[in-house]
Amino acid sequence: MWPASAFGAKDVHTLKVFLEAEAYDGPSLIIAYSPCREQGFDLSSNINQQQLAVASGHWPLFRFDPRLVEQGKNPMQMDSKRPSIPYQEFAVTETRFREVLRSKDSVAKLADIQNRVDQRYAHYEQLAGGSDAGPAKEE
Repeated sequence: MWPASAFGAKDVHTLKVFLEAEAYDGPSLIIAYSPCREQGFDLSSNINQQQLAVASGHWPLFRFDPRLVEQGKNPMQMDSKRPSIPYQEFAVTETRFREVLRSKDSVAKLADIQNRVDQRYAHYEQLAGGSDAGPAKEE
């Protein structure tokens, strides 16, 4: 079981991830978005930061449950919607990314990052069989 979660973005999703990981008979790895002060924002806005990370596509929410193969289902499940805000809107909130925005070729770098975020989501969506199956599920 290999899910990615962000409790501040989708608390119900996080609970579901923990319950499924606990129920899995074998090793589980929960990949959780967990900001720290080194990211350069006020941690009292941690929940908002996690929502921005998910909405920008920086942190897609998904679950991979090998047990679903036995049921004839796709083990990869996308749980976040397609990115709904530009990556830059998330990036400007963190010191580590603001440095990119200050460089002379920041427009090209941001376009490249946005392209990579979009491609990654499309790839995950394809793995989950969602590219032709309608919008991703919202938990």
